[in-house]
Amino acid sequence: MSETLNFQPYARLLTMLGDQLITNERVALVEIIKNAYDADADWVKVTFSGFNEDYTFGPDSKIIIEDDGIGMTKQVLTQHWVSPATPIKKLGKQNDQDTTAKGRKIQGEKGIGRFAILKLGRTVNIVSRPEGLQSEYTLALDLSPYDDDFLTENKKNKVLFLKDIKLKFSSSAKPKVIREGEVLVGARTVERKPHGTRIEISNLRGSWNPDKVKLVYEDLIRLQSIFDETDEVEQEKPKAKAKVPDFDVVIFNDDKFQPFSSEYIGKLRRLIKYDSILRITDGSYHEPTRTFKFKLNDRPIELTLNDPEISGLKIFRDIYGQKGEVLKARGTKCGSFTFGFYVFDFDRDPNKKHFLNSEDRKILKAHRIYLYRDKIRVYPYGDPDDDWLQIDAHRGKIAAGWFLSNDQVVGHVNITQRGNPKLRDKTNREGLIDIGDATSDFIHLIQILLFWVRRKPYAQYLAKQKKGKDVEVVKKEQVKAAIDVVAEKLGDNKPAQTALAQVAKLYAQERNYLIHRAETTESLAGVGLSVETASHDIMSVMHRGLIALDSLITESQKPGNLSKDVVGRELISLRGMLSFVETQLKDIQQLFKSTKQRRKDIRVREILEKVERLFSTSLTRDGVNFRIVERGAPLVAKTTDAVLLQLFLNLFDNSLYWLQSKVSGKRQIEVLLDGDEQMLIFSDNGPGVKSDDAPYIFEPFYSGKGEEGRGLGLYIARQLLDKHDYAIELADIKRHKLLSGANFVVSFVQGEE
Repeated sequence: MSETLNFQPYARLLTMLGDQLITNERVALVEIIKNAYDADADWVKVTFSGFNEDYTFGPDSKIIIEDDGIGMTKQVLTQHWVSPATPIKKLGKQNDQDTTAKGRKIQGEKGIGRFAILKLGRTVNIVSRPEGLQSEYTLALDLSPYDDDFLTENKKNKVLFLKDIKLKFSSSAKPKVIREGEVLVGARTVERKPHGTRIEISNLRGSWNPDKVKLVYEDLIRLQSIFDETDEVEQEKPKAKAKVPDFDVVIFNDDKFQPFSSEYIGKLRRLIKYDSILRITDGSYHEPTRTFKFKLNDRPIELTLNDPEISGLKIFRDIYGQKGEVLKARGTKCGSFTFGFYVFDFDRDPNKKHFLNSEDRKILKAHRIYLYRDKIRVYPYGDPDDDWLQIDAHRGKIAAGWFLSNDQVVGHVNITQRGNPKLRDKTNREGLIDIGDATSDFIHLIQILLFWVRRKPYAQYLAKQKKGKDVEVVKKEQVKAAIDVVAEKLGDNKPAQTALAQVAKLYAQERNYLIHRAETTESLAGVGLSVETASHDIMSVMHRGLIALDSLITESQKPGNLSKDVVGRELISLRGMLSFVETQLKDIQQLFKSTKQRRKDIRVREILEKVERLFSTSLTRDGVNFRIVERGAPLVAKTTDAVLLQLFLNLFDNSLYWLQSKVSGKRQIEVLLDGDEQMLIFSDNGPGVKSDDAPYIFEPFYSGKGEEGRGLGLYIARQLLDKHDYAIELADIKRHKLLSGANFVVSFVQGEE
């Protein structure tokens, strides 16, 4: 025996669709108002009727939402409104009917947004008059007789199904509610159009207060993009007029208009225009070419996902593979999108050009990066407590200094229903559905770009700021100058002069101590890199040696006579392995600072070949052809082994890193040793140093390698060479450029600037 069954949803489904699904009253109101937006309303009026001044409500209080949209027909009310998950808007979009008469992209499609009403109250009365008709329709829903979970009615034991919930529909040929006439919208009286919808909600739930209502207002004015008018609202130009919105939302307490201030939006726009240190505007990600295009402080930038500056970021490699193999296999799935970001400096130094006071910082912290779909906000992205891009999570998990904080970045990302069909809202309207790769790709792409901003343009900004401070304090010896000024003002006050002299002496001792520590640290900085480079080879050889030794021990314990020839060969092999380890460790040991390391004449090629040995495995693995060219007499430098080892370790490491991004053609490193001109040129055919990086590559902690770069290699190499009156520069003339990539010129002519 078999039978056909039908689903019979319980009435408690209403609780899940309304009260439980919608997070709070703010989201509920936004959902209702979005329906008015879809209905082409010019305005929406929210009235808190019967509330006290502090927004406490009583049994007769109501929330009324009224608009002048196109209204709902009898068919919409009786067939679609009463049917959860109605597909009317979804089907319309599939048939290219996704745009209203005013050109608005229809927002809703799930058919459950109306149940947000149940978050606000238990009794609903809807009056709607369709455009072009005289008829006015009323739909009434009273859920007050039921318990909170819609399990029973008036404490009866009968289990309620959704079909047991009754709605009352009526029509009137003579409109009584939505009629032509004047209506107060904010501080303006406008002519009421003969169409629209009025929703009255009573038997209210939850709680309200002035701050909560203000937050609702701020949510509503941010429903549409707050970034469109950045350049049109200026405090310095009082005659400049902001564009009048085509969708206005106002709030009343009974008949009293609530003029909440939206001034902070204007202040935000002025901060963006005048105090952001980095402005990323006109931004777009083009999915077919996997390319970011934008203007950085009005300068055009183009970055592909294959660009070493992007593919070198650790976050990129963690997501798309060490060589982007995941990206090559499937591409990205989110679709193309546009964006704009504005970065601020939260340093509290009041002497800075873009100093932010406490009020400025408060305004910026109230905003994050907003997401807009067809110019309407996707909640809760952009709220101050929302970390949808996981920036704070990354800062806490990895390293705060690698990422811009949420506080210092304000911005917007823009998607469309047609262009990004796989980026879909969650049913509860709290962000995007995490389905397939589309949403994760979308978030990852924004993360990657923001991390690039921190690692490059923001790092350049910091380097420039730090360099300016260092020049002022160190080169101008401001502390010493300040001590001299104090000494002059003290005059003949001998006790004070004596105390000041002691301060100057202690300062000089402390300065010398710190300089000594810095020099020691610089001398040891290459040890880690050399050990990192050599350790793989050393461990591999040691592993093979232990296997050979274990085999000999095992063989020696077996019955019978050992073959001298076999044992001899194994011992010779072991000695070769130990000799290799000894050579590697000797090369590393020369990097340690030692008083015994006096300056001496060193043939540069010998040190270069030692470093080549350290990198031999990496050169072979990456298919890099290494070549030394000598011109004139042998190149000799009066220095220490450690200085040259540091220099070549960092130059090799940089070249090998950037050569990994070369996808076609031979990979080459070429070094020219010119003994006649006392210089060398270290060159590769990688992507080279970009022009905007060039002024910063010798600055400490600046690196183009993403998170993997320490930003100290070239800085320390220059510092060490400078102590020996030598110099290293990026090649700037054609004859010093051996290959197409990065070319560094090292001069061993003492005293050269």
